[in-house]
Amino acid sequence: MHYFFSFLELLDNLLWDYLALAIILFAGLYFTIKSRLYQVKVILNIKTHFKSLIADADKNKAGVHPIKLYFASLGGMVGIGNLVAVMSTVTIGGPGSLIWLWIASFIGMIVKYSEIYLGIKHRKANTKNGYDGGPMYYLEKAFGNKVIPIIFCLLFCVYGAEVSQFLIITDTFATTFNMNRIVVISTLLGLVLLSALGGVKRLANICSVLLPPFLAIYILIAIYIFILNLEKLPSLFLSIVTSAFTSHASIGGFVGSTALLAAHYGVSRAVYSGDIGIGYDATVLSESQTEYPEKQARMAIFALFADTMLCTISVLIVLLTEVWNIPNIKLSEYIILGLSTVIPYAEIFMAIVFFIAGFTTIIGYLVVGQKCAKFINRRYGRIIYILYAILAFIFFSFHDQSMVMLIMSVSGGSLLILNLLGLFKLRNQIKFPEND
Repeated sequence: MHYFFSFLELLDNLLWDYLALAIILFAGLYFTIKSRLYQVKVILNIKTHFKSLIADADKNKAGVHPIKLYFASLGGMVGIGNLVAVMSTVTIGGPGSLIWLWIASFIGMIVKYSEIYLGIKHRKANTKNGYDGGPMYYLEKAFGNKVIPIIFCLLFCVYGAEVSQFLIITDTFATTFNMNRIVVISTLLGLVLLSALGGVKRLANICSVLLPPFLAIYILIAIYIFILNLEKLPSLFLSIVTSAFTSHASIGGFVGSTALLAAHYGVSRAVYSGDIGIGYDATVLSESQTEYPEKQARMAIFALFADTMLCTISVLIVLLTEVWNIPNIKLSEYIILGLSTVIPYAEIFMAIVFFIAGFTTIIGYLVVGQKCAKFINRRYGRIIYILYAILAFIFFSFHDQSMVMLIMSVSGGSLLILNLLGLFKLRNQIKFPEND
């Protein structure tokens, strides 16, 4: 087992230090230039685009309500990665990695738009008054065979069982509320299966109910913390900017970082948190009622913008409260320690936050994993995948978080490369209309 994870570490470094880092930056810059900063135009006109998408909603149409799908998109992005995994950007990569997270997210917006555009363009109607779409369908068009799409689907089946977020929710609830761990695992697993087996429509309904109040409360608390630490903000942002392109010295438990390390963690966590190029959004949003790919794809730009702001808020809380350089603690504990300096019962509050953020992401990826498994084998794929997911959730509930994150990182890097190769081959099919 030791040799296996050592190999995965080498592969992870190869993917994220060289291949994935280069390809996401190249693809993002290419589509940003080709579209003439299309993501900026979309964000500046978000109200108009929202109204246009709402006008396409019709209960008599096949598919899922486009605004509910917007929240399903957010559900896949706004997960525990925004609160926990993103902490590795500063605890390992240093404060400057936040700049790289912003850069990757900005150019990633146009990558996300492109994959969703193709996902809807190449979708197929199914027998359940909906659609099947996503990278596996346009990769088949791009490469002219099913080999690459099947490899993509196999990788996503591994990636789609969000064992890391399942583990964090389990640990947090068992510790915070002094509950039996087996009971927590069994209950959470039951809720996940009940929700995920309902497909994209049930996912969209759950996310549209849970996410709005969660986001509002979390943002209000963050604003309160920023006001309390207003005098620290100028020097903090200066430190973030300067350490993005230079080495950062050791402080407390922080061992120091280089610009390459900052870029590595900033880009990889932006991709992981925002599902940039991974294929989740392209699969889920292909179920939209709208007939126009650009309308639903535009909303994903704003969803990634919101996701990036949430990541930024979480990192700033940890930096402002000066808990980011505390040694020998789990990534999941940084945000709890940061909030506990200003609000009472932070452990209980974050347990609930972890559940909402993680639960929506877990069921979202499990829904997409089922679609990928069904693409591989229409008859048995979904059943086999559900059995695999159950075993994976239980098995990894008793293993170290770092091993789980390593597996996710390697799978994500591989998915990213395959997906972006497909996008580039079909680049001339992607349109960037400014008006409907």
